[in-house]
Amino acid sequence: MNQGVPEHERSTGARPAGITTEQAAATSVQQMFDTIAPTYDRANHLLSVGIDRYWWNRTAKLFRPILQHPEAVALDLCCGTGDMTMALYQHRPHTPETAPILAVDFSHQMLSRGAEKFAPHNIVPIEADALHLPIADASIDLVTSAFGFRNLANYEEGLAELHRILRPGGQLGILEANQPEGLTGALYNLYFKSILPRLGGLISGKRAAYSYLPASVERFPRPPRMLQLMKTAGFTNATWTSYTFGTAGLYHATKP
Repeated sequence: MNQGVPEHERSTGARPAGITTEQAAATSVQQMFDTIAPTYDRANHLLSVGIDRYWWNRTAKLFRPILQHPEAVALDLCCGTGDMTMALYQHRPHTPETAPILAVDFSHQMLSRGAEKFAPHNIVPIEADALHLPIADASIDLVTSAFGFRNLANYEEGLAELHRILRPGGQLGILEANQPEGLTGALYNLYFKSILPRLGGLISGKRAAYSYLPASVERFPRPPRMLQLMKTAGFTNATWTSYTFGTAGLYHATKP
């Protein structure tokens, strides 16, 4: 079905090298994140030169008007070790009536490390598949996902599932890496494809995982295509805001 379609315009979902089916892709990605979990935070901060914290905090601040409502229910999808979750938490009221933030990931090892950060706070970790969330229809006010959505085995199904759980008027924020164009893109490719896998491999001992990273970004839909997928899934007011010369950005939309 995708024959002849450029990698960045395909939207079936993540596909590690040599993997052809959705189930195999999901299993492979899950196992990969389990193996790199012990060094994930350190590698992320070093490889992004600390800019990842700025991206999380900028995104969380945007959703402060929702997060400030004690009754609002927020869900951080593909939360990993919980840095985006913690950025959201900084904007929550600290009262007994405040609803907990739900932190969801399908990697047990990643979520276990996140749970250590969540323990003193009003955050509930949930181990679950993003395509089959154990969440009631129309029960969530805000869904965020930071650098995890592109690892889903099927992007259309992922967006449909998020549309299902959001309440009317609920908002979606997907923070993702992007492949910039021009000179920035050339420099980005040099670092992302040649240097990052080596550094990531040295830090984690799992070079294959950090070779998957640039491949997954290259395969992920570019902003115009991703915005179209969001609209097709039923979201309105879909926008993309570039972060740091287009190397990352925020997809933001509303469920009508």
